Amino acid sequence: MPKGVVIVPFPLDDEGVANRKLQLKSVKLGPDIDFDFRPVRASCTSFMSDHDWFLMDAGCFEAGLTAQEEGYDAVVIDATSDSAAGALRSVLDIPVVAPGRTAMLYALMLGSRFGILAMNEAGCFNHWQWAEQRTLSQFMAAAEPIGGGKTDVCKRMTGKEEDMFPLMKAAAERAIAKGADVILLGSTTMHQAGTWLNENLPVPVVNPGPLTYKMVETMLALGHTHSRQAFPAPMVEKSGMIHAMLRAAANYEKREAAKGKPKKTTKKKVAKKKAKATKRKTVKTATTKARTTPKRKSTQKAVRKKAKRR
Repeated sequence: MPKGVVIVPFPLDDEGVANRKLQLKSVKLGPDIDFDFRPVRASCTSFMSDHDWFLMDAGCFEAGLTAQEEGYDAVVIDATSDSAAGALRSVLDIPVVAPGRTAMLYALMLGSRFGILAMNEAGCFNHWQWAEQRTLSQFMAAAEPIGGGKTDVCKRMTGKEEDMFPLMKAAAERAIAKGADVILLGSTTMHQAGTWLNENLPVPVVNPGPLTYKMVETMLALGHTHSRQAFPAPMVEKSGMIHAMLRAAANYEKREAAKGKPKKTTKKKVAKKKAKATKRKTVKTATTKARTTPKRKSTQKAVRKKAKRR
């Protein structure tokens, strides 16, 4: 059975990864394909600047480097930034599918101009920048902010559907008014709104994450992968260096996280601490008594000396 690995661009725990895996429920796949989800070792905290994209690229690149050796048939990047997609294509022969460019090109099969939903104004800037880099900005009618606050990369929109979905619908309607005839969800963290928006908007809504899984299935069925003319292999591959860098980055993040946490105290440590405190108290008490107790012998000697002088 063909199997793909989905690179989650954040070092999430099991719960966070499970929430990402829910995207599979938004697409119908054949019974003969499966996907594993793998979080990166280390990445950025926010995702709004070139600093952040560099860190995300490094994390995704390292996480996907060994996919072919491990027996996977394809790699999917779970971020519309398409982080490290080009770099992975240069070192892997299996298909590497990323949702950002894929969703834009697919949207142009459904309409002539697309609009993108972003979490905020900074996200809108990023999408315009990516469309320009992908030479697709001429087909982009708008990027509209939802205004729903900070993106939760772990829980996504769980528990906030009633608040978020209407905001997303309003943002999509603004994009439609500016000429968009297809709407793209600007982040894979928005996937829960895909079906609802499709049912409540007059234009198609493209859900980038689930689209990539179907694209992998199609590429494998057709026997296609990326072109070596477009993505030449490196003359000297340094995968060992990349792995070492990300291991060091993960260890650094753990140390930084530990600084903000109170130290754990076991029962054994507490007992030891109490014993030390008791010992210090005993020594202090003994010293105090020694200082305050009158020295009898010294006093008697002094009396005898005084008697002799007389």
